[in-house]
Amino acid sequence: MDQDSPTIERFAAFSDSPDSGNPAGVVLDAACLTATQMQQVAAALGYSETAFVTGPVHRAVGDGGGDRDAAAVIPVRYFAPAGEVDFCGHATIATTVALCDSVGEGSYTLGTRVGPVAITGRREGERTVGTLRSPAVGCVPLEEHLLAQLLESLHWSEQDLDPRFPPAIGLGGNRHPVLVPRDLARLEALAYDFPQLQRLSREQGWVTVHLTLPTEPGHWRARDPFPWGGVVEDPATGAAAAAFAGYLRHHGSAYPGDRFVIAQGLEMGRPSRIEVELLEEAALVSGSATRIRREGED
Repeated sequence: MDQDSPTIERFAAFSDSPDSGNPAGVVLDAACLTATQMQQVAAALGYSETAFVTGPVHRAVGDGGGDRDAAAVIPVRYFAPAGEVDFCGHATIATTVALCDSVGEGSYTLGTRVGPVAITGRREGERTVGTLRSPAVGCVPLEEHLLAQLLESLHWSEQDLDPRFPPAIGLGGNRHPVLVPRDLARLEALAYDFPQLQRLSREQGWVTVHLTLPTEPGHWRARDPFPWGGVVEDPATGAAAAAFAGYLRHHGSAYPGDRFVIAQGLEMGRPSRIEVELLEEAALVSGSATRIRREGED
């Protein structure tokens, strides 16, 4: 890109190390880019998502619970290598940390295709932590014929599932099927049919498939295939974490005020930690993000 091109920043989200977490691109000065150019940048970068801030940056007005000045909303778009995504959690955390570094700690509101998303960035010693308030969370049934196709693409059977947790679709800005396997070995051995699951995900509007199981009280282990976006697997998926909060609430496994932690990316060698708090209608998703420096950068 030439000297007049926007600056692409790189962060590892949901991690204190640039070698862990989920890499995300952030472009804070993308107002001059067309959708085609944004798609080209995201594809060339190759991360599961890149966030593009397409308008002026303003601090949020209010305390997060009341009305916000529309002028304070920061427009943002998210692109995966294979297409635009309505909402992305880990790229939102990365954007929060980028704003914290460039503008300052505090609260902002992002204008996304799923509505306004309130974010807060704060420094904790040498780390910077971002928190997003998700769009409304919920859960809808996963139809039997779609479950059968999903299991076939994963090379799983219904006997591989934990009967305590019914298959369903969690909602949190995007749609994420939720499956809970019986044991960790089934999760660790994940190897799926990429073209088949990509076709199914695009037909149904499933952004990632959230495969998760409890490891101890308040802790979950997860893996998220992301063939919709042209990516085999996400090392951390903040939007799916929010949707999973909606799933747990729907099934009576979590209540407003409950908190839990998702460990993701371990099998990929990029361990991530996603902290979630369930609210009445939404979820707070928190994590740190670390700048990924290229060779030659200070």
